[in-house]
Amino acid sequence: MTSARRNAPPNPNPVRRKVIVHIATSADGYIARPDGDLEWLTSRPAPKGFYGIEAFMKSIDTHLLGRKTYEAGLRLGAKFDSGRTIVFSRKAPPADAPSGVEFVNGPIGPFVTRLREQPGKDIWLMGGGDIIASFLDEQAIDEFVISVAPVFIGDGIPLIARRHRHVRLDLQSVERFEDGLVQLHYRIPADS
Repeated sequence: MTSARRNAPPNPNPVRRKVIVHIATSADGYIARPDGDLEWLTSRPAPKGFYGIEAFMKSIDTHLLGRKTYEAGLRLGAKFDSGRTIVFSRKAPPADAPSGVEFVNGPIGPFVTRLREQPGKDIWLMGGGDIIASFLDEQAIDEFVISVAPVFIGDGIPLIARRHRHVRLDLQSVERFEDGLVQLHYRIPADS
């Protein structure tokens, strides 16, 4: 992490930056096949506005993701050149990482507290299932926007890595799209 980012002044905005998981799953709760394949999702025709992601992108300026999701994104052609991108990894950063990508390996809770204090828009926790679970266990997620594609894939990487937990969700909205995709927007109550 660069010293300029680490030493950023506290956020003067009294509204706390939210960490939002905005992600697609199959109807049986998987974000990808076991090998990371997303063909079941990427082969779908994208509607205008792409299920609201274009509007969502205007509300965030920071992307958080795990190393496996970062590597999958690179394979799919992602440039990671819009906003701030932070990759959580236990491994050393690759030498060929794009210049704007930061790698961190510290504890999630204190990191997110510092990140929320910095000026900016909301924060997109992109995945995958392991990092989402770790953030959830640290009570570092505020909202989930889950787009459920109307397909069963039978096996794969779950939305959240399996661990014993009980987290209550407050449903904020449900949106149904013409192609059968349903988008669920949940807030995690502060007392959860």
